Amino acid sequence: MKRVLVTGGAGFIGSHLCDRLLGGGWHVICMDNLLTGSMRNIDHLLGEKDFEFIEHDVSKYIEVEGDLDYILHFACPASPIDYQKLPIQTMKVDSLGTLNTLGVAKAKGSRYLQASTSEVYGDPLVHPQPESYWGNVNPIGPRSVYDEAKRFSEALVMAYHRTHAIDTRIVRIFNTYGPRMRIDDGRVVPTFISQALKGEDLSVFGDGKQTRSFCYITDQVEGILKLMESDYHEPVNVGNPGEFNMLELAEIIIELTGSKSKIGFEPLPEDDPKVRCPDIALAGEVLGWKPKVHLREGLSKTIDYFKEVVS
Repeated sequence: MKRVLVTGGAGFIGSHLCDRLLGGGWHVICMDNLLTGSMRNIDHLLGEKDFEFIEHDVSKYIEVEGDLDYILHFACPASPIDYQKLPIQTMKVDSLGTLNTLGVAKAKGSRYLQASTSEVYGDPLVHPQPESYWGNVNPIGPRSVYDEAKRFSEALVMAYHRTHAIDTRIVRIFNTYGPRMRIDDGRVVPTFISQALKGEDLSVFGDGKQTRSFCYITDQVEGILKLMESDYHEPVNVGNPGEFNMLELAEIIIELTGSKSKIGFEPLPEDDPKVRCPDIALAGEVLGWKPKVHLREGLSKTIDYFKEVVS
């Protein structure tokens, strides 16, 4: 039986990865300090004989007994409201945490996958963004604690790959949504859904013409696992290239929830990207992957989940 360590395994994407891996016959060790993760996301797994939960901060020394075939490093605050509230912890988890997990991979001969982000492209001057684009990032702005931490973690992973021959992978995750997102994490999909379900105005920043692409969680997990099993070592974008502006997203969510909410406008946050859309040609070429779930279908499933969460 293959054994895998998933850091950040009680988080949104991490918990869905734990589900899939456990369902695929793996022994899953979930590690999380619950800073932004939640036991609610993994409660249903706690009775499974091949699931372990370890409450631990990966920026501190890591000790895991036994062999480890794979390490998936997903620990990190991942929304602007979180990493701006927790700037030092965010930088620690993607520097010290990446260093510590790579050390475990080196010691145990594990294959290693780093969760990076489309934020490495910053406010891009190239659209859509291919992996070859080096980005346009403000290194001292309010988003830099996340953007630069992820850029550093990618450099560290590649250094371990080149220097110690660690079998590494890097996934650049674009906007992902679905059940188990925190309603208060500040990202646009849970924010809009929560506001619509409560009958509040939907908070659109700027003029609402800035665009994002939205990948449903099942598609994202499939892409990540295909990368994990591939032989490709350099970064790969995993996201949905379908592009929507914020006004379009707000209107779709109002329609799907049947809400009486209206749209309200607020100032655009500093360094907020104007566009964000993945070029997924490489994922298609090396992974044979492309997303399948349309935005309306994914949003309907996500809304059903949040109807149980929003009081």
